[in-house]
Amino acid sequence: MKEISVIGVGYVGLVTAACFADLGNHVTALDVNEERIEGLKRGVMPIYEPGLEELVSRNAKAGRLTFTTSYKEALHNAEYAFIAVGTPSGMNGGADLQYVAAAARSIAPPHHQQVHRANRNRRLGR
Repeated sequence: MKEISVIGVGYVGLVTAACFADLGNHVTALDVNEERIEGLKRGVMPIYEPGLEELVSRNAKAGRLTFTTSYKEALHNAEYAFIAVGTPSGMNGGADLQYVAAAARSIAPPHHQQVHRANRNRRLGR
């Protein structure tokens, strides 16, 4: 299976990480919010989605899903990195992509050798 890093553990990131882990991949989920990561390590869900707590618990216990605040740890051996950070509304009403850009800079070399980057905000046909 694959080594995957998911940056951001909100609604998109946590569900994505848990589902990839449930498919048998080893997933390291990263967030800069230390309280959120410590809570997840203790089994405290920061969001509610039906079945998510069981999914996270099962995969964490199996060692397929881990949580960290360290980019170095999250990207160690990662083959794929998914950015799933917040994109709040900007002043002009469009998406504020500053957190996506910051995450992308944080996963760019020299921090990591070769990693496939997938951006959930990219729109096809643009």
